[in-house]
Amino acid sequence: MTSQVPRNPGVAAARRAVVERAEAYVRAHFDAPISMSRLCRVTGVSERGLRNAFYGVHGVSPKRWMIAERLLRTQSALRASRGAATTVTAVATDHGFYQLGRFAAIYKKTFGEAPSKTLQASGFIRGRSTYKPMKEHSDATWI
Repeated sequence: MTSQVPRNPGVAAARRAVVERAEAYVRAHFDAPISMSRLCRVTGVSERGLRNAFYGVHGVSPKRWMIAERLLRTQSALRASRGAATTVTAVATDHGFYQLGRFAAIYKKTFGEAPSKTLQASGFIRGRSTYKPMKEHSDATWI
């Protein structure tokens, strides 16, 4: 089995530079779908070169990296939601996920909970507060 780590430090630096350009572009254009061919034009490398650079730096393909980034941003948005009209569907589609069943499955596999549970933990779901005050204990002894 061959290692993804290049023996030449110049190759490693070049791969990092390609990946950094791609990451910067993706983060700057997160609201739009980004094709592999577009990333190749932005970075100035072939699709194979881009894929090799991502595998060398992150150990995953550019597409998987983009999905992981979108998932992290979606999770952050769900956790940060405080608006009364926030729904999982709205947050997911805002982050480029349009196949909601597939999104929910990937989200749960990645984070160990359904996206609705993340939203519920933020304190709001479908316009209702999920805050539940603790019951007073009348039999508590105060010292």
